[in-house]
Amino acid sequence: MANHILVAEDDPKQADLVRLYLERDGFDVSVVADGRSAVDHVRQQRPDLLVLDVMMPRVDGLDVLRELGDEPVVPVVLLTARSTENDVLLGLYLGADDYITKPFSPRELVARVRAVLRRSKPAAEPAGTDETVRFGDITVAPGRHEVTLRGQPVEVTPVEFEVLLTLVRSPGRVFTRRQLLERVHGTTEFVTERTIDAHVMNLRRKIERDPRQPTRLLTVYGVGYKLADPPEGEPLDPHAAP
Repeated sequence: MANHILVAEDDPKQADLVRLYLERDGFDVSVVADGRSAVDHVRQQRPDLLVLDVMMPRVDGLDVLRELGDEPVVPVVLLTARSTENDVLLGLYLGADDYITKPFSPRELVARVRAVLRRSKPAAEPAGTDETVRFGDITVAPGRHEVTLRGQPVEVTPVEFEVLLTLVRSPGRVFTRRQLLERVHGTTEFVTERTIDAHVMNLRRKIERDPRQPTRLLTVYGVGYKLADPPEGEPLDPHAAP
């Protein structure tokens, strides 16, 4: 069955172009022209992926991400005319998996969509790499694409999943931002290294007791990130009362 892609884009010509290229690549495509319709469609139809324009009437793309933030994860690729890094990082912080800046190549967009879909679905991996990995009270199951914290499910985006899996498989090892980008995107050609910072911030909100003072997912200044044992005596449940 073809993957169902929702395109939320208020420019009819741009929407038709994106739809055409996605359909040529074998996707089942729906199009909406505003953020409110995008939210309604996601809740009712549960598409496999959302291509989301940031600048839309009624409810813009960033507000769509805010509104869907506490619901089951739908992978998101942002379309943005905002080229400033802060706007891109805000979209990633709100849960987007990838972004592409206008004007863009439709073929590049299709490639990004396929890459995000690959990361979002369990796939056969080389022998030994699809086994469940545990570190302390964090469990990552590649075959089921699931993360649990002290036995409770944690909703993560496909990119967050790949970042956490990389770190859990090599606890204590320091990974540079470029190394993490290559693991989750396969390339650093179109993506700034600071996008990893946004994904790490999101992971900290989900696995740290106090995301502002992380004790598990640590920054190694001037290098990158590593996963470490929390200090002795820290509650295993990061959301437990002090």
